[in-house]
Amino acid sequence: MHATAVILSGPRSLSLESLELSPPGATDLVVEISHSGISTGTEKLFWSGEMPPFPGMGYPLVPGYESVGEVVEAGADTTFKPGDRVFVPGANCFDGARGLFGGAARRLVTDAARVTRVDPELGAEGALLALAATARHAMAGLDKAPPDLIVGHGVLGRLLARMTIAAGAPAPMVWEIDPDRAPGAQGYTVLNPDRDERRDYRSIYDASGNGALLNSLIGRIVKGGEIVLAGFYTDPISFAFPPAFMKEARMRVAAEWTRDDLLATRQLIEAGALSLDGLITHRADAGEAAEAYETAFSDPACLKMILDWKGHA
Repeated sequence: MHATAVILSGPRSLSLESLELSPPGATDLVVEISHSGISTGTEKLFWSGEMPPFPGMGYPLVPGYESVGEVVEAGADTTFKPGDRVFVPGANCFDGARGLFGGAARRLVTDAARVTRVDPELGAEGALLALAATARHAMAGLDKAPPDLIVGHGVLGRLLARMTIAAGAPAPMVWEIDPDRAPGAQGYTVLNPDRDERRDYRSIYDASGNGALLNSLIGRIVKGGEIVLAGFYTDPISFAFPPAFMKEARMRVAAEWTRDDLLATRQLIEAGALSLDGLITHRADAGEAAEAYETAFSDPACLKMILDWKGHA
């Protein structure tokens, strides 16, 4: 069994190729992907060659961990059936390419334990489930305070803000320096940080991935306040100790989502408490993948690029 997939053979070297897939077993599903998302965080770092050493990394690889599609074959030991609509967070099923992510392909073979059923009505927005679950993971837990300031109005920043409101917490402030990204708020305020004089934030979530902001963020928290690093940072994180000492600053790193986060996020979406509307700004046919990846990583107006795999084998 073969499938067309996106291949990164090296930095900025991207193409579509037909790859042989691993044969499915009794616990596996064969999923025909309709849409996959392009991550402007980790995928961009692999595309640019800037990803720091990471377990399992290397070229050639199939990128992508935001895929949604339909089950076309279900193993005997699964609870799925053909026709089920599912979210797939990547796969490692390719001969001749690493599947560190492995979601950007027309067809995938994956263990059923990895996938999550989604409402067919979501369409391409179903591919956003992992990013929404990432926002949920950063916030969920009795020891975690919801943000009252979010840095960055990209997709993750927007989802953090929407998740905060869905949790019943007060609407957060969101900082954004790019005027093209400022619109689109749903129940919260977006402001350029130069216009914000507040210095008493209790919990700041940084979704920018810019570690150089840490010192300025420390100056914005109350004594004992927390800064949550919710982005992905390639450079070493450092900060001036005296201001952090005076503030008794606390810092937390938010890791990737868990399956519980996926399920809880799906419930919020299905209940209408969390909307994914307006987050997909660009779509492209999978045959235009090279151009689509370039746009996703270079156009500030592109919040989320979705590849459409329908029409490919």
